[in-house]
Amino acid sequence: MDTYYRPEDLPKFEEIGQEATELAKKFFDYYGAVFAEGELTEREKSLIALAVAHAIQCPYCIDAYTQACLEKGSSLAEMTEAIHVVTALRGGASLVHGIQMRNIVEKLSM
Repeated sequence: MDTYYRPEDLPKFEEIGQEATELAKKFFDYYGAVFAEGELTEREKSLIALAVAHAIQCPYCIDAYTQACLEKGSSLAEMTEAIHVVTALRGGASLVHGIQMRNIVEKLSM
């Protein structure tokens, strides 16, 4: 069965710049620079990207950064822990917005 997201589309990412070559070049240059070794290792950046990919729920990013993490030496346990970190953060962000709901209830109950 076909799905909306097709794994075979991932390698076509650069095609998105065919009609806007200058913008695409700037994006891909920036993207490459961000993921280059720096204060963080490429392995650490891949783990961060994998976690964020789950937070933004991008199947293409999950695919790409799962592969990148494995290629850079991350274990399944490390990748799983990274996903738990982003899950805790995302869950906490949802819960803390409950204070906004409580403030509105308090204001309307006066």
